Amino acid sequence: MTPPELPLSLYVHLPWCLRKCPYCDFNSHAAPAAGLPEARYLAALLDDLEYAATACAGRELVSIFFGGGTPSLFSAGSIAAVVDAARRLLPPAAGLEVTLEANPGAVERGRFAEYRDAGITRVSLGAQSFDPALLARLGRIHSPAETELAVAELGVAGYASFNIDLMYGLPGQDRAGALADVERAIGLGAPHVSHYQLTLEPGTVFHERPPPLPDDEVCLAMQLDCQAALADAGLVQYEVSAYAREGTRCRHNLNYWSFGDYLGIGAGAHGKLTDPVSGRVERTERVRQPVQYWQATAREGRIASRHVVAPGSLPFEFCLNALRLVEGFTERGFESRTALPIATLRPELERQRARGLIERDGAGRWRPTALGRRFLNDLQAAFLP
Repeated sequence: MTPPELPLSLYVHLPWCLRKCPYCDFNSHAAPAAGLPEARYLAALLDDLEYAATACAGRELVSIFFGGGTPSLFSAGSIAAVVDAARRLLPPAAGLEVTLEANPGAVERGRFAEYRDAGITRVSLGAQSFDPALLARLGRIHSPAETELAVAELGVAGYASFNIDLMYGLPGQDRAGALADVERAIGLGAPHVSHYQLTLEPGTVFHERPPPLPDDEVCLAMQLDCQAALADAGLVQYEVSAYAREGTRCRHNLNYWSFGDYLGIGAGAHGKLTDPVSGRVERTERVRQPVQYWQATAREGRIASRHVVAPGSLPFEFCLNALRLVEGFTERGFESRTALPIATLRPELERQRARGLIERDGAGRWRPTALGRRFLNDLQAAFLP
């Protein structure tokens, strides 16, 4: 039986950007020249949320995350409407975390204070780099100065926590450049930094026309340099690409990585819910096209797919997420989140321990070793059914 304390989050997808970046494989679309269809999309979101919440009525909501796209293109009034509806439909946990992704070049002056009043408690800034030439190559619309201004405005607006997104392994980037980006974020006082390597995803411009990227050895050196700088500054790595000061870890993403439950509303959003009696895990995906999403005449018409995860696939799905965490997972955590005995997983755990990719402490917690984090894809793939 799945315990009643299984956390529940809400993901809200706002799919428009001012311009589509050539590396982005998210479900995002260039904003129409005539302006965003904000009112129509908001009405669909609110109706979808009311429908989705019926499947988990009474369960406590620990986090809300507005992702995209560029959610900061939406007004504070629209954001407030979704937050208020979520709090009305699902009992909010103490200290409910509400995150808004923002492009530093797409936020009007004073807007962060309005978002704070709308219920946003945390902002994630998509800086990506502080090198103007690299930002141009990535198709970003903002400048380093705009990122610095955005951070200053977050301070004025009174945000206790914010994240700066950075990438490394960028076209033409060297080790010194990657380290300089991290040091700039540290200098701005970022309490949380997401730091991940650029990958060429299928369906993107960069995948079709690959730019020259640093080789694997250089990228590894970049990663190690930046990890050391972040650690020296007091930002502790808690996930493969996330670093935080004490008390500023992203509650929403931690719920994903620990195989918690989440509702997903908005075009292309994914959801995962666990039946509290059987432990059955069901995944859903909303239709990807925004027009199709808001024009759906029936609530179920917004759902593109719905499927129950086969029990044989649960160990892999759990490990795909939990092994991203530096702290790993407990045996009891695996059993409570999958409704499977740890014996299901133990033979492969022991094989990977023999390879030096994973270790177990005396309390029954399994976590990747330093070598396992370096070859995380191999470690995760070992649990494929």
